[in-house]
Amino acid sequence: MSGIAQYQDLIRRGTEAPATRMLQTGGVFAVIGLILFVLQLMGDDPGRGWRIFLVNFLFFTGIAVGANIFAAIQKVVKSRWSGTIIRFSEASVAFLPISLICFLVLFLGRNELFPWIEHPTPARGQWLTVGWVFWRDLVSLLVVFGLAVAFVYHDLKPDVAELVDHVSGWRRTLYQRIAGDFTGTPEQVARNDTRLNRLAPALIVAYAYSFTLIAFDLIMSLAPYWISNLLGAFFFMGAFLTGLTMLGLMMVYWRSKMGLHDIIGRKEFHDVGKLVFGFTIFWAYLMYSQLLVIWYGNLREETSFVFWRLWGDWRPLAITVGLMVFLIPFAGLIWVKSKTTVATFTAFLTVSIVGVWLERYLLVQPSLIDSPVFGLPEIGITIGFLGLFLLSYGLFARSLPMISPRWAARALEARH
Repeated sequence: MSGIAQYQDLIRRGTEAPATRMLQTGGVFAVIGLILFVLQLMGDDPGRGWRIFLVNFLFFTGIAVGANIFAAIQKVVKSRWSGTIIRFSEASVAFLPISLICFLVLFLGRNELFPWIEHPTPARGQWLTVGWVFWRDLVSLLVVFGLAVAFVYHDLKPDVAELVDHVSGWRRTLYQRIAGDFTGTPEQVARNDTRLNRLAPALIVAYAYSFTLIAFDLIMSLAPYWISNLLGAFFFMGAFLTGLTMLGLMMVYWRSKMGLHDIIGRKEFHDVGKLVFGFTIFWAYLMYSQLLVIWYGNLREETSFVFWRLWGDWRPLAITVGLMVFLIPFAGLIWVKSKTTVATFTAFLTVSIVGVWLERYLLVQPSLIDSPVFGLPEIGITIGFLGLFLLSYGLFARSLPMISPRWAARALEARH
């Protein structure tokens, strides 16, 4: 097959991503989760439903934004290696409107979650009041979500302008609206690149700031007398790690589904694997740094948060988190072959992402209950959030190009 024929076939596959199964699975999971969540709220222990809702809101929002932070970083450092897989991370932006709705729903259960509502904490002054917490978190999320959507919109514009003649029906209308008057002239390309070069660093800074606030307000405030300045960084870097693992898993999925073996190969797997390996170590570094300061200070209001999670009924879960987020991925991904072999790459990334979910569970639940609880509500509501994520991701894949024609051409040229 000639280079031109290969390129045209690649573009066809990129604009016709087979997302039907993802959409069907996501829809079924979302319905199951919604039913179980409503039943739990109507039962004897509605707090159980709200607690796992909060855990999953933090986890899946972190995945969606963390993956787009990867794309923003690639733009800031002017990276070229990730061009063929960048859309797999940007597609998670479709979950952000759902995440915003989930945040609004979350505050309906505020009395079941936040102890400082029923028992005000004078030491925190006005910082922990319902109105102040709700509005600052809402504004923070709107800013970072808006920047993420704007970033993806402008990164899509050159691609949909080039592909508008390859699609028909409602997708053609959508492509025309996104492209606007963009025709690919040097002036338009330069102007669009300038916007992206401004949006990318703004998104990164807004992400760090807003997710620090979210960590303080939705995790730290559950134990309102505990303080850790490192919790914000620990939370948003953990979210970035899940964004990387999600990217890696989607890279495996779409490579197989769309037959992208000619542009996604050993090099891409190796590079993503190295990033996951590196930020796995950084997660452990932040964990150790946080624990070291608390241990050295030995202040009761700080040590209680840690001891409660490392001893007693919570200790097995804490050990499991350490194994799944750090030790197992570290021992596995340190080898080149395990990063470049699809089976081991998938296995270690799956262990890591499940481990971070357990870590989010460990951050939230011990502040509100005495011992771990895993049952149908926890599994069902988590499946519901996974369904919403797959549904939104699949809608993006069904509607917009999953392969950038700009990077596809460069990848094919490099391969040949």
